[in-house]
Amino acid sequence: MIDTRIAYENKWMTVREDKVRRLSGSEGIYGVVDKPDFVAILPIENNRIHLVEQYRYPVGERYWEIPQGSWEENPEVDSITVAAGELQEETGLKSNRLEYVGHIYQAYGYSNQGFHIYLATELEKLEQSLDQEEEGLITDSFDLLEFESMITNGRIKDATTISAYGFAKIKGLFSR
Repeated sequence: MIDTRIAYENKWMTVREDKVRRLSGSEGIYGVVDKPDFVAILPIENNRIHLVEQYRYPVGERYWEIPQGSWEENPEVDSITVAAGELQEETGLKSNRLEYVGHIYQAYGYSNQGFHIYLATELEKLEQSLDQEEEGLITDSFDLLEFESMITNGRIKDATTISAYGFAKIKGLFSR
């Protein structure tokens, strides 16, 4: 990197422009979105997955997805604590068994953000405690076959949800 400048910044992200020298010696720029990692939780029990549906402003639509999020105001908290908190906040569920699945980058072509995936089982119902940004969020559970159908028919288009589910399924952490 030859130089860097911040083009935009808020409490959720920083967008920077890096001037670089390539291996060939030519110069170029990279636009990079710096965002902290987040968690994605797969709450699965008795062949059912618990999802949330909310309005996603950038695409102007409501979609179903797995619970996910980060704690921007406290980024040093370990990911399992964030996963337990986000699960209860968004779904009202407590998991008595959170199993780490792995880490995936969200879109490393333009961002350094990744996410930690957890499989949540042994669930018990508590109360939701939604943040202001989650206004209008609803939750429901779906049979895993129906969930997979929701992916193929476009009711679920969230890359985090699809990749987290696929990763856990490939690892053999659950079966349907």
